[in-house]
Amino acid sequence: MTNNNHPITPPPELVEQWYEAIDNSSTSWKQELATQAARWGADMELETCCQWLSIEGYDLVAAKFRAARRPEPSSLKEQALEALKHTEEGWRPVPADCAIIRRALESLPD
Repeated sequence: MTNNNHPITPPPELVEQWYEAIDNSSTSWKQELATQAARWGADMELETCCQWLSIEGYDLVAAKFRAARRPEPSSLKEQALEALKHTEEGWRPVPADCAIIRRALESLPD
């Protein structure tokens, strides 16, 4: 079932590193390892596609493609503002929104 001839195959050292980094006593360790491998493979494919676009003269497209496929996570401030916006729109605050706003407020200096 293993195909080591596939162009996107993680090196054994990297697999070992992932294996040692996860909690092997967890019932979900196989899922964690599979998720790590899937992410790595997707990242390798994305980089290969972006390199090809750049070689073909589409540097700007490559940069936009990478940004669209791997967007930067929202900052805590952005998350809190979005949660607050829900309340302003008449939504009843949910515990997750309150927790985000609380974390953002607690991060502010006194």
